[in-house]
Amino acid sequence: MRPPTIRDVAERAGVSKSLVSLVLRGSDQVGPERRDAVLRAARELGYRPNAAARSLSERRSRTVGVLLNDLRNPWFVDLLDGLNSLLHENGLQMLLADARLNRRTGQDLTGPFLDQRADGLVIVGTLPDPAALDAVTARMTVVVAGAHEPVPDGVDVVAGDDERGAALATAHLVGLGHRRIAHIAGYGAVGELRGRGFTATTRAHGIAAQCPVEPSDMTEEGGYRATVRLLSRPQRPTALFAVNDIASIGALSAVEELGLRVPRDVSVVGYDNTSIARLRHVRLTTVDSAGHEIGRRAARCLLDRVERTELLGDAGGAPGVTDAPGRRHLTTPSLRIRGTTAAPLTE
Repeated sequence: MRPPTIRDVAERAGVSKSLVSLVLRGSDQVGPERRDAVLRAARELGYRPNAAARSLSERRSRTVGVLLNDLRNPWFVDLLDGLNSLLHENGLQMLLADARLNRRTGQDLTGPFLDQRADGLVIVGTLPDPAALDAVTARMTVVVAGAHEPVPDGVDVVAGDDERGAALATAHLVGLGHRRIAHIAGYGAVGELRGRGFTATTRAHGIAAQCPVEPSDMTEEGGYRATVRLLSRPQRPTALFAVNDIASIGALSAVEELGLRVPRDVSVVGYDNTSIARLRHVRLTTVDSAGHEIGRRAARCLLDRVERTELLGDAGGAPGVTDAPGRRHLTTPSLRIRGTTAAPLTE
């Protein structure tokens, strides 16, 4: 049995094919009565628009490429949820790729999105090879979400205010009375900003000399090893601020294995407010970096630039290129106090 066509929908609704096409494109030129008739006929027949044909007629694929730095990071889930929610509201679908896997296997990071003629690209997390990004921005609208590295002209960046968030976390521990606070640090621009917020706050309170910074690779294992090193010091810290929630989980494991208790002996603060932090048996105090809001703002930036590109194209400009300068948007972090922080027993 052949699938229903737009002609079948038109016959069932008693309207023309062109009117059905207007309804399916969301045009406001159709009255509510005939719109309802077309939509009802499409539902009854089980009609699904031909995406490929529609893409050709509209010169759009109605897809957005999403290049994700690391599928294993749970913080990206909230960001992707915010991103996808607004894209879906505007009739767009995500095409997801794992940048870490593509780099490891030597595959082109952005080529597949160009081949699929995606309407735009959102890069989530640490940027890929800058040279590759320079090449793709000349042919496609690009937005960066959740990273702070330099980007080419014309690329919007949406991220959290990581320096401010780290200052919030550190100030919370200082306010509880901690004076020996250690930072389990990260790498890249995000790690640098969070480390800067930590250091600036400890200096402001005159305790920087007692507050070591221990490097990590931002993984659970990295957080575990850094915590073992820190708690093996003669003057062990009474509080730990980890660069992200994943490293915090490693820190919690290390504290327990060393025969100490959280938060009685050691307070722990994470960053990102991921689903892991919200688990009832974890109840991690952490910084909420507003991942969902970052995703929605990134989608809004992309939609605005795609619309501008279409207007330029209609006016004879080059497709995929706009002259609008790139903008930087920072979301405001907040602290989520749960069960892993308390005043120190002794100093």
